Amino acid sequence: MKKLLFLILAFSPFFSYAQQHQLGLRLGEPFSITYKTDLDDRFSVEGLIGRGSPNSAAYYRRAFENNRPLSSAVYQGHTASDAFSLNARVAYHEDITSEFDITEGTLLAYVGVGAQLRSVRTNYVYFTPNPAEQTVYRNESRTNIDLGPEGYIGSEYIFQDLPMSVFAEVGLFLELIDRPGHLKLQGGIGVRYLF
Repeated sequence: MKKLLFLILAFSPFFSYAQQHQLGLRLGEPFSITYKTDLDDRFSVEGLIGRGSPNSAAYYRRAFENNRPLSSAVYQGHTASDAFSLNARVAYHEDITSEFDITEGTLLAYVGVGAQLRSVRTNYVYFTPNPAEQTVYRNESRTNIDLGPEGYIGSEYIFQDLPMSVFAEVGLFLELIDRPGHLKLQGGIGVRYLF
């Protein structure tokens, strides 16, 4: 509780300067609810909470091989579920409306950085070879947690007569915790309500 109070007090100066709030939905990787607010004419902060996709089958097989429950365990397969993603980001944006001769609304280009936390529940199926007895398959559940920075670029169009914006972006997530150096391409499109 003390940490939450500290975070609210620490970020309250940023929110007092905020000019515009946006709440919306992002379709893509990760699929998220997004909240964005402007700090000034050039910078904004954003938080996303949602559902990230699992990594590739080879990623989880390698994770099993590197941390077997028994030294003789042989990987048979896995399932992944309960994917979760949490992002905190800051972006720098430029108004590029005049470059495209747009007469209504505002077109922004932006670049940003942030931090991302991802969690996926993985259930492994394995067996231990023993020629003297019938093969018995066993299960082991693990939670795969990934943490690291992300970088992204995108564009946002703010409607002139509607309190809405639409956006598209692409970026890279770099894992630092769990498998350092693993890159994941991400992107999405979305819509936000301005208030």
